[in-house]
Amino acid sequence: MNFVYFSPHFPPNYYNFCVALKKFGANVLGLGDMPFDELRKELKESFTEYFRVNDMHNYDQLLRAMGYFTYKYGKISGIDSNNEYWLETEAKLRTDFNIPGIVVDDLDDIKQKSKMKEVFRRAGVPVARGKVIENLEDGRDFVKEVGYPVVGKPDIGVGAANTYKIRNDDELVYFFETKPDIPYIMEEFISGDIESFDGLTDQCGNLVFFTAHSYSSGVMEVVNNDTHVSYYSFREVPKDLEEAGRRIIKAFKLKARFFHFEFFRLHNSNKLVALEVNMRPPGGFTTDMFNFACDFDIYQEWANVLINNKISNPYSRKYHVCYVGRKFNKQYIMPHEEVLSKFGSMIVHHDNVAGALAPALGNYAYILRGKELNQVLDAQKEIQTMF
Repeated sequence: MNFVYFSPHFPPNYYNFCVALKKFGANVLGLGDMPFDELRKELKESFTEYFRVNDMHNYDQLLRAMGYFTYKYGKISGIDSNNEYWLETEAKLRTDFNIPGIVVDDLDDIKQKSKMKEVFRRAGVPVARGKVIENLEDGRDFVKEVGYPVVGKPDIGVGAANTYKIRNDDELVYFFETKPDIPYIMEEFISGDIESFDGLTDQCGNLVFFTAHSYSSGVMEVVNNDTHVSYYSFREVPKDLEEAGRRIIKAFKLKARFFHFEFFRLHNSNKLVALEVNMRPPGGFTTDMFNFACDFDIYQEWANVLINNKISNPYSRKYHVCYVGRKFNKQYIMPHEEVLSKFGSMIVHHDNVAGALAPALGNYAYILRGKELNQVLDAQKEIQTMF
């Protein structure tokens, strides 16, 4: 199997995907813009060959790289970065080189939030009311329908970039005066907690691994208000969350893909409302959290699915695992050394966060593990308590 791993150096922990592919016998062909000598040792050793381009956004350079790989090694069986940012570029390359997976014709449903809503409805999953708006009149009409507050966000976008919470008429006018000149969708504001359904499907679309997480706050609030975030994994996935997730997998016909589906758990009714889909693993250290929760290796299971269409062994969620982010511009009561001293038995990993991820995930991360959720959450609260 010839597999092109795209932008293999970011995020830093994703080198494990390349290592796993090599272990299962693939020719791992790296394609990135970082000099080969600056890559970590394990990543360099996983490659059959690495092709460096000057600009990952220059499609002609990527075409030449893929053409070279095809000429030298033959048919390319797969390409991926497991990173939302490159989803569209990879789809174009799959289309041009006839590679299985998400192609250009699939992009609208998985990139446009307005199209996602249509798929959610077909899957029978409740969704927040929303519509694409073009001008102030459209916005006012939507507010008449749902009331304030509303949320304005790019119809195609990653994370919380250029997302607005609009509370009144003045803010609505300001939104249209200042928003970027790109298509926007306006949604009713949902009062609820964010939960995710995360996992991996095999080449036939069967669900071979899944888990779920509960978030302290949404990315929009964390980025716009410069707060910190925490989120933890369930040991028992709520039944309604699993059912909704399975329906969405079937509706999108996901094959040999990671996924990260986001929902609101409504405060007033405890029911679920679908928010959006992401056809990649949840970001940051969450793939490592999978491993800490189940005592297995999701990187190897992904490679096994791609090459052998199966996972190695049954898994179980043995622990609750909690991500705790801290920001360098905040003053925390407990210094780093005290965190390690007091909670060292629960901390399975701690590290700096890559700069591009810091606005959402914080500058430094602690990953806690325990069988009792209350114990884990008590530690999380202490770690994030500020003066």
